Amino acid sequence: MSSEQTPAAPESAAPVTADLRPRRLTYAAALAALEGLALVVGGVWMLVLGISADPDDRQQAVTGGVTLIVLALLPLLAARGLWGLRGWSRGPAVITQIMALPVAYNLLQADSMAIPAGIALATAAIASLVLLVNGETTRALGIRGPGRTPE
Repeated sequence: MSSEQTPAAPESAAPVTADLRPRRLTYAAALAALEGLALVVGGVWMLVLGISADPDDRQQAVTGGVTLIVLALLPLLAARGLWGLRGWSRGPAVITQIMALPVAYNLLQADSMAIPAGIALATAAIASLVLLVNGETTRALGIRGPGRTPE
């Protein structure tokens, strides 16, 4: 292998400090983690109600709770990757926000206490998307545009 083909030693082996992480990326990681934790809490709540209370359909309540807990893995893994400045983490974080928008819309269509939850979810999803596609965030994660060569 020539010296041009030999990859340089990774500089990312150094510990990640707050100085290297842009504030916008920190906020995006925090929002993703908050969404993941909310999914875990909702899933556990559904499980507890499904097991201890007398739901209309116990199997549906347990399945819904387990599904929410499993779905929480995506934003939690994305948050951890964003916190660690991993380029791969932006994809799952963006997907999570895109999936949250229809859920927020459905919550906003309800005639109940779900409307404030829909407002909060929509606000968090839109804010996260803005933070994730920001140029500063993209550079910090080492993401290059299509057709751009490494510098």
